[in-house]
This record gives sequence, C-alpha cells and structure tokens, in this order.
Amino acid sequence: MKAVVLVGGEGTRLRPLTYKTPKGLLPIANLAFLDRQLTWLTSHGVDDIVLSLGYLPDAFREHLAVDHSAGEGRFGSARIRFRQEPEPLGTAGGIRFAAEGIEERLIVCNGDVLTDLDLRQLVAFHEKHGAEATIALTQVDDPSAFGVVPTRDDGEVVAFVEKPPPGRAPTNWVNAGTYVLEPSVLGQIPPRLTISIERETFPRMLDRPGRLFAFRSDAYWIDIGTPEKYLQAHTDVLAGRLGSPPVPGATERAPGVWVQGPVTIAADARIEAPVLLGAGVTVGASARVRNAVVGAGASIGAGAQVDEAVVLEATQVEAGASVLHCVVGNHGLLGERTP
Repeated sequence: MKAVVLVGGEGTRLRPLTYKTPKGLLPIANLAFLDRQLTWLTSHGVDDIVLSLGYLPDAFREHLAVDHSAGEGRFGSARIRFRQEPEPLGTAGGIRFAAEGIEERLIVCNGDVLTDLDLRQLVAFHEKHGAEATIALTQVDDPSAFGVVPTRDDGEVVAFVEKPPPGRAPTNWVNAGTYVLEPSVLGQIPPRLTISIERETFPRMLDRPGRLFAFRSDAYWIDIGTPEKYLQAHTDVLAGRLGSPPVPGATERAPGVWVQGPVTIAADARIEAPVLLGAGVTVGASARVRNAVVGAGASIGAGAQVDEAVVLEATQVEAGASVLHCVVGNHGLLGERTP
C-alpha cells in the first residue's frame, strides 16, 4: 500500500518548541512523532510513503538519512519519498501534489495525529462499500473544534460540518484525519491550487450518493497540535495506551519506571511511576520525578521537582527548581525562582 503523510504545517500552536524543530519531529516519550507514525503505517503493510513537506523540509530529510543520489530514504522495509510544496496548497491541494504519479488506492494521514487505528479494518470497510473515499472517525466530547461527520447506518456520509458552534453539532463523531482515497478522487482535485479536502473536496462528493463513507473507530486517537494535547500524548504513552514499553528498547527498572540506557539516580531521589528516563539522565539528591518523561542527557538537580511534565533532551533543571505540568524544550536551563 501507498500512503501520503501531511507534515508541512508550521506547528504555530506548539511554539516555541517548533521554531527550530518541525512538529512531526518533536518527540513523544523520547521517540520522534514521525517515527511512531511511520511504525504504525508500516505495521499495516504500507511500504511506499510520501511525505508532503512544507515547513523546515530539510529536517525530515536529515532525520531519515536521505540518499541524496536517489532522493529518497528508508524506514524499515518502506521507501520514503519527499514532495515539497512550492507554496501552501491546503490539504487537498497538498495531497494532489504529493501523490503525483500515483494511480492506485492511497492512504492519507495528517502529520499531527497519534493513533493505533487498524488500517486493515479501514481498508476492508472501504472495499466492502465500494467507496471512492472513506474517512476514519473518532468520538470526542466536544466536537466544536473538529470536522463533524454525520452518517447513515451503513456509514455513508450525509453531511460534512466543519467546526460547528458549541452545542450545535449533529453528532460527536469527527474526522480523525486518516483517509482511504481512490485515484478518481485525486483526479477531481485541480493541480497546484489551494484546496481544502475537508471544506471543499469531501462536501462536493455528497452530490452523488454512494461515493463517500466513514468508518467509526474507538481506537486511541489524539491530535498533538496544542501544548495540552502534546503533554497528554506523553502521559498516554507512559500509561501504556499504545502498548508497552513506551519506547522500543526501554527497560523497566521498577514497575512503571522505564530507562533507555545508563542513568544516574541519587539514593534518596524519588522516582514515582510512570516515568521514562532517557540515556545519560542524572537525578540528584532528594529530587522528585513523577509521571514524567526526561530526555537523553538531561539532568535534574538536587531537590528539584519534575511532576506531570516533559523535559526534553540535554536540558538542565537546576537544584531546587520545579517543572510542573509543562514541557521544557531541548538544551534548556531552568533555575530556581528567586524573590
């Protein structure tokens, strides 16, 4: 199977974390989000993946160790290709541009959604209904920030309501950002124009019945695009929502306490699960680390607290400082607040 992953966004809601690192390469529990997404795709048989690039494109090529002579990279058994938009083309325009030359069924997914959706079930549903396009749906408490997708009993889409006012949504099943598209859908998107698949392409498909379907799933799903959701994704991975260990190769040093290599922990430091410590982490005397992810090479000083938080790699939390319910970026320095 072939797939297009939309990773071109600037991640403005996650600034300052995304000033120098694109959203898709931010770590989730010490593993780049893109790596988690590519692992998910390849585990369902996807072996040819196109990354639709925009913001900081070279970071993706460097991360995937691109063979510049071939212009492509590898991830496990999958070939990774790159298409860089000359200018922002919207979701549909970006898909059309990235999929140039592909004339077969295509999986499309947003580059900010962490999920364990069963793609094989999604494709089987798509085939069963003879759909031209199938949208994966997830259920949320407040659908006002999403594209809401009411359907008939068989899954045929009857409307596509983008971000309805609070309390006015016809259903709480929303667009989960993963699609199955037939070549006929791509052929109806004009090339090199800025077009939204949510606001233009999908609604236009409702003109003829039997073309657009939606697949409801209770799989894990989160959009990591805000600081709150980015932090929540770490918490969920630590809690085993996407399986165990939270990152490949981690060792469980104590129940719910994972390490990725040699770490130095003072005898009287308190490490309260769930916790993930990257290689080379040091935790000083009387420090407390609880429900947290600490990146490789970071140090937590004596008497410091890290609670419900993420400390990215090579960051120094000085003695007595507190990191509470927040994310501290790479190579940071956090000192104790003084009067």
